Amino acid sequence: MLNRVTRWLRGAPITDEVDRRNAPVMQLLLLFYGIALPANWAWHLSSRPIPEGWTIVLVLDLITASLALFSVFLIRRGDFRLAIKLFVGALLASLLLAYHMLGAQAQLIDQVSVILTLVISGLVLGRRALWIVFALLMVIFAVGFVADANNAEQTAQWIRNSMRNAPSLVLSYLIITIILDRTLTALRESLAESNARRRELQLEMAERERAQAQLIHAQKLEATGRLASGVAHDFNNILDVILGFSYQRHRLQDVGSDRERSDALADSLEGVEVAAKRGTAITRKLLSFSRSDLLKLQVFDVTQALSELQPMLRQLFPPTVRLESVTDTAPLPVRMDRSELELMILNIAANARDAMPEGGRFLVATRRAGDSVEIAMTDDGHGMDEQVQRHIFEPFFTTKSAADGTGLGLSVIRDIAAAAGGDIRVDSAIGKGSTFYLRLPLVETEPAAL
Repeated sequence: MLNRVTRWLRGAPITDEVDRRNAPVMQLLLLFYGIALPANWAWHLSSRPIPEGWTIVLVLDLITASLALFSVFLIRRGDFRLAIKLFVGALLASLLLAYHMLGAQAQLIDQVSVILTLVISGLVLGRRALWIVFALLMVIFAVGFVADANNAEQTAQWIRNSMRNAPSLVLSYLIITIILDRTLTALRESLAESNARRRELQLEMAERERAQAQLIHAQKLEATGRLASGVAHDFNNILDVILGFSYQRHRLQDVGSDRERSDALADSLEGVEVAAKRGTAITRKLLSFSRSDLLKLQVFDVTQALSELQPMLRQLFPPTVRLESVTDTAPLPVRMDRSELELMILNIAANARDAMPEGGRFLVATRRAGDSVEIAMTDDGHGMDEQVQRHIFEPFFTTKSAADGTGLGLSVIRDIAAAAGGDIRVDSAIGKGSTFYLRLPLVETEPAAL
C-alpha cells in the first residue's frame, strides 16, 4: 500500500528535476492542509460556538483548504509551480484579510501560516520569491498593527504593544528569511556544481568511448596491414591456380571424344570456381574485420570462430611457422563482439610471429575452465623476463622499435577482455617462448546465428 502511494505521488508529469523531487512532499502537505483545516474547524464547532469575530477566519481557512486541494489537482496535471504560487497566494491573501479584520495582536499566537509561506516560497520558488513574500508579510504585519491602532481603546496602550512586538517580529522574520536565503543558495549552488560535474563526466565518458572505439579500429587496420603480405602471396597462388586451369583449354584439343573434352572443361571450371571462392572468402573476411562499426554483441561459439579464423592466421605467419590448433569438442558460447575476439587473437599471433623470426610453432588451444572458456596461445619465441611481463599490458609499453610497434596492442586486448567480463595473463621465460591465457565468461544460452 505504501509503495503504491509513493508511486502515485511520484507519478506527476513534471519535467524539472528539482520540482519533480519536491512534488511528493508538497502534495502531502497540500492534502494535509486541504483535509486538516476543515476537520479542525468541524471538531471545534462540535463542542463550542465560533468565537466572536472569527467567522472571517473560518471562511478564509475553508477557502485556503479548497485552493490547497485544487493545487494538488494542478500538480497531477504537471503545473507544479503554478500550483505552489496559487497556494502561497491563498495563504498571503488569507493572512492579509485576517490581520486587517482582527489585527496583529490576535494573530501573534499562531505563526504557522506565516512561517509556512516563507519556507514554501523559498524552497520551491527560489530566492526572488522568498524576498517578495517577506516584503508582503511586512506589509501584512503593518496592516495588522494599523488595525490594532484603529481598534485600540487607548492610543498609549497600542503604542506600548506595537513598540514591544513590532521590532522583534520584523527582526525575527528577517533572520529567518536570511537563513533560508543562505541555505537555499548553498543548496542550489551545490546542485548546480553537481550537475555540472555530472555533465562533464558524461562528456568525458563519451569521449573515452569514442577514443576506445577509434583505438580498436586503428588496431584492426594495423592487424590488417600485417596480413597484407600474406594475403598478396595467397592471392598470387589463387591466380596461378586460375591461370593453370585456363591454360588447360589448349590441351582440350588433344582430347579424343567430345564427352572427354566436356568433362575436362567442367573439371577446369570447377577448379577455377573453388579458387575464386577461396579468394572471395579471404577478402570478405578482411573487409568484415577491418570495418569501423558500432559494438555488436552476439552469442557465438569460440571453437567455430577460431576455426573460421584459421585462414587469416595462416596469412599472418611465414611458411617457417607451423600453425596448430587444439580445440574443445563441446560448444563454448560467449557473448561479445566477434570482431574484437578476432582482433585479440590476431594481435597476439602477430606478436608471436615477431618473436619467432627463424620459425617455430604457434598453438591455439581452447578448453572449458569452470564458468569460463580459456584460450591458450603458445609460441616458441624468445620469451620475456619477469620485468617485461609486469609491464606488457600497460599502454605504450613495447620492446620493439618505434617503427615496429606502438605498445597499444596488448593494452587494447586487456581492456576488451575486461569489458567482456574476462581477463588475460601471460606465462613466459627467456628462451622458452610465451603463452597467453585469455579467459572469457561462458553464457548459458546456445549460440545464435554465427
